[in-house]
Amino acid sequence: MIVAELKKLTSTDVSLETFRPQGPFGVYVLAMVGPAGEPGEESFGITVCTSEWFEQSMKDPVVSGRHHLFVKEYNFEELKSYLSKYCRTCMGDSWAEVAEKVRIGNWEFEDYRSFVRSVPGGSGTR
Repeated sequence: MIVAELKKLTSTDVSLETFRPQGPFGVYVLAMVGPAGEPGEESFGITVCTSEWFEQSMKDPVVSGRHHLFVKEYNFEELKSYLSKYCRTCMGDSWAEVAEKVRIGNWEFEDYRSFVRSVPGGSGTR
C-alpha cells in the first residue's frame, strides 16, 4: 500500500515560514507530495487564502473555489500539519492512484492523460 507524504511546502511569492500577512491575503503555495518513505515528489499548487481575500478577488458572481485552501489566519505550522495529515489519508496500490486522491491543489499532471490522448499518436500512459 502506497501512502502520500507531504515532503515540502514552498512559495515563489513569500517565505512561508516568516510570512506575516496583515488583513485578507492570498498566497500561492506548492505542496510537494510523494510516496511516503520513498524518493520522488510531484507538485500540487494551492492558493492559501482568507475568505475575505477570495471574495475581494472575485470577478464574476459565481466562482469555483477549486485549488483554494481557506484559512481564518495564516499559521505556517498549522498549514503544514493540516496538509501532512490530509496527505496521509490518501493511499492506494500505485502512485498514480494515490496522486489522484491527493488533488488538494492543481496537480502538475492534472489532465495529462486527456492531453496526451488528444495528441496524434499519444497513448495516454506515463
